[in-house]
Amino acid sequence: MTGPTASRAPRRSPGDRYQWTALTNTTAAVFMSALDGSIVLIALPAIFRGVHLDPLAPGNIAYLLWMIMGYRLVQAVLVVTVGRLGDMYGRVRIYNSGFAVFTFASVLLSFDPLDGGHGAMWLIAWRLVQAVGGSMLTANSAAILTDAFPKERRGFALGINQVAGLAGMFIGLVAGGLLSAWDWRAVFWVNVPVGVFFTVWAYRTLRETGGRGGGRIDWWGNVTFAVGLSAVLIAVTFGLQPYGGHTMGWTDPLVDWLISGGLLLLAAFVVIENRVAAPMIQLSLFRLRAFTFGNLAGLAISIGRGGMQFVLIIWLQGIWLPLHGYDYGATPLWAGIFMLPLTAGFLAAGPVSGYLSDRLGSRGLATGGALLFGASFLGLMLLPMDFGYGTFAVLIAVNGIASGMFASPNSSSIMGSVPARSRGVASGMRATFQNSGTAVSIGVFFSLMIAGLASSLPHTLATGLRQQGVPAHVAAQVGNLPPVSSLFAAQLGVNPVQHLLRPSGVLAHLTAAQQHTLTGREFFPSLIAGPFHSGLVVVFAFGAALAFLAALASLLRGNGPARTRESHEAATGDPLARPDRSANA
Repeated sequence: MTGPTASRAPRRSPGDRYQWTALTNTTAAVFMSALDGSIVLIALPAIFRGVHLDPLAPGNIAYLLWMIMGYRLVQAVLVVTVGRLGDMYGRVRIYNSGFAVFTFASVLLSFDPLDGGHGAMWLIAWRLVQAVGGSMLTANSAAILTDAFPKERRGFALGINQVAGLAGMFIGLVAGGLLSAWDWRAVFWVNVPVGVFFTVWAYRTLRETGGRGGGRIDWWGNVTFAVGLSAVLIAVTFGLQPYGGHTMGWTDPLVDWLISGGLLLLAAFVVIENRVAAPMIQLSLFRLRAFTFGNLAGLAISIGRGGMQFVLIIWLQGIWLPLHGYDYGATPLWAGIFMLPLTAGFLAAGPVSGYLSDRLGSRGLATGGALLFGASFLGLMLLPMDFGYGTFAVLIAVNGIASGMFASPNSSSIMGSVPARSRGVASGMRATFQNSGTAVSIGVFFSLMIAGLASSLPHTLATGLRQQGVPAHVAAQVGNLPPVSSLFAAQLGVNPVQHLLRPSGVLAHLTAAQQHTLTGREFFPSLIAGPFHSGLVVVFAFGAALAFLAALASLLRGNGPARTRESHEAATGDPLARPDRSANA
């Protein structure tokens, strides 16, 4: 009797290799989903050349915005719903289906049969489907890990998973540049073999280790939440586009209606969730202090991190790299390479902070990470536009370390604060806060940058063009074009001066020296540096304020006894009783 019992014991121990199978598979899924959220950002010039669509034509700005934001919008809307489905029907079942959907959409993305605007719409539509699969993966991966790992190793596992997701965002910038230089379709091909392998592996190896909550779908809650949040995020995309004689669309009545209607629907969603028997989300989870303040802190950091990523790309691609001799066509790839210290800092700090949070608690690490995150913004704000790369590399490495210090302990605290039966929906809610923050950050930071540019860029650009022989009426016309075009030009590695002057044909009538100056690497970066720096100061100051608010929220999460939610629930019979004293450390 003792022999067989002893031989079976290791398979049931916390060190069971199933934990590492679950960690490997979910980490690959989260990495792949996050990678696809950013890989397109760098590959956009090649993609739009591939479908023969001018990315900077005024009517095509919407395509650019939806290629960037559509993926995040769908994930923000769906992760709570699919997390709830995971609680009801099995987290592994929903997770496995997500891998299949993600891989199938990747295949169809790489075989775009259309051209022009129709080709762009094909890509946007299948990107949205791909985001559905990504939502199913990200919403349930943290819950699967929380079920599989014991409490004393959960922070490390969630830290690895979180690091993979955020590292995928930054590695996607480099991968997009490399793959699009070969073939634009390769940015989608890369998902196919990986997706097929891990889909099959997930179906063969993952198993349900957590309980199912049963119940039914809260259709009214799902509809009001999805439509309400979609309306707000869609309004953000319209707000970034020029409207009438304004540089942005925030005065567009449609934007006002979308935001107002979206907020009303979200308010109706809260009312519905308090009344239905089987709500889509458990609003009672917000009675848990660690859950509430952890998600608020995560939202603030997500807005700051997402906005900083876009701003740094524009800074590097539109100004710094051209001033240092890099061709516009090569700036997307090199921008990703020069941002590697950010990824390296995160990769170094993320797993370590997850390991330490299991032993020292989450509050101190997360709060310290948020404070360091804000300090790095202040350091970037003090840099000159033509900075020395060594100082820049140190600052973004510190920013990455700070993100890693915050992310793993914060996720561990959030997931450890909820009862086991609610981990799927809790994971979805956490992902909603993160994805909503990333989507909103684009609108917030771009709006701040455009507002900063609008005050001085038209005059600066028109004056510079006239000094190089461009007729006054053409210079004024170009100078008065919406600044969003200049921002997207910088982001896409396109020389906007050559692009903006081409329709007038004025370049052909200038001297060779003037043509060389206008279309060279230094003219536009030199012009935009002053106006851009004014916008940078505002943006980085706002990012620092968000970080310090995140630190305050993290501090307020509490630091009760290091008692797990499971043991608390077993002792009291009420998973939400005395919430401030559960898993807050």
